[in-house]
Amino acid sequence: MERVVLVYTTYPSLVEAEKAGRDVVEQRLAACVNILPGMVSHYWWEGKIERGQEAVMIVKTRASFSDRVRRALKASHPNKTPAIMVIPTEMVEDTYLRWIMQETDRAALA
Repeated sequence: MERVVLVYTTYPSLVEAEKAGRDVVEQRLAACVNILPGMVSHYWWEGKIERGQEAVMIVKTRASFSDRVRRALKASHPNKTPAIMVIPTEMVEDTYLRWIMQETDRAALA
């Protein structure tokens, strides 16, 4: 069976993360997204340290969909340099793995 990856990204607001997450799930590119609001980030940007509040989004999808998910997120992302990372998984519980595959089957056939 195909492997699962997690696509990690951040958004400037919960509203933007929810819209992007729902779009990816509606397209069946992911079985599930988790959105964690209220993260505080400290980072370098244009030569100085910035502080921002962001929402983290974790997308659960097939490894073969990682490029499609990445492109979909980047196309609608409000940031000029979005943080989008594909993270391989070591192990996924069997019934959960089957569920992810089942929920993304329609996009696999497209």
